[in-house]
Amino acid sequence: MNPSPPEPQTPPESIKAVPLRHPGQWLAAVIILVLVGLLIYGAATNPAYKWATYGRYLFDTRIIEAAGWTLALTVCAMLLGVVLGVLLAVMRLSPNPVLRAVAWVYLWVFRGTPVYVQLVLWGLFGSIYKQIDLGIPFGPQFFHLDVQAINAAFLFAVIGLGLNEAAYMAEIVRAGISSVHEGQLEASVALGMTWSQTMRRVVLPQAMRVIIPPTGNELISMLKTTSLVTAIPFSLELYGRSRDISSVNFQPIPLLLVASTWYLAVTSILMVGQHYLEKHYSKGASRILSDRQLEELAQAETLEGGR
Repeated sequence: MNPSPPEPQTPPESIKAVPLRHPGQWLAAVIILVLVGLLIYGAATNPAYKWATYGRYLFDTRIIEAAGWTLALTVCAMLLGVVLGVLLAVMRLSPNPVLRAVAWVYLWVFRGTPVYVQLVLWGLFGSIYKQIDLGIPFGPQFFHLDVQAINAAFLFAVIGLGLNEAAYMAEIVRAGISSVHEGQLEASVALGMTWSQTMRRVVLPQAMRVIIPPTGNELISMLKTTSLVTAIPFSLELYGRSRDISSVNFQPIPLLLVASTWYLAVTSILMVGQHYLEKHYSKGASRILSDRQLEELAQAETLEGGR
């Protein structure tokens, strides 16, 4: 007796999913929009902001030049801070107790004193050291510099900001290097890699995922910290130049808004660059595949199936 053919299975009915409503979110969004609208309306109708003056000085050549000086200060100080920070991080991880002690004292001093106080001291450098002489005691001199005769406000600003930043970058780099598992170093040694090859090919590429985000934050913070170099004094950057202009036209509020707008614009560009750097160095750190990786995986499976 032939068995009866199996009855065709009917597909299950589709689930009618009803999305969960969140009335509190909509209410919060409406309240925030209303408050933002009131804030914008109040600022636009308040004559104290002097928006006409704001528009006149927003793209003034002096302000644009000041933005360039601000960027130059930021880049030079960060380069100095990163180089010294890497050196201090290596000293902190060194087995030499003298190097560790020197690095610890450096971090203790520069992290424990306000950056504004440090910049004031650098502004008084010419009064503390009127001239610098290098040579043999009671003998010939090899180098002589009259500090008071030179105008090195920009140089002192870069040194003051860079030395302070190095103390923070040292801890960031040390944390990044320490985040790499010791097994990676042992495997590199087993493969016959030198110390420099291990750092360049194994440790640093993995440590960059930890180093890049806080370094980007430090770069953005450095851009805003440049407003403190008026303590040296160096007044060619954004805040100093806007303050000089407002001292002439007696309109500080619109000039502060101009400086804030430029700070915000440059910071936004730096944040975009930081995002792409983090995305580049985070490859392989997430189990979620991107659309491009999924396409490449599908193509590889197609080629494998064709064989």
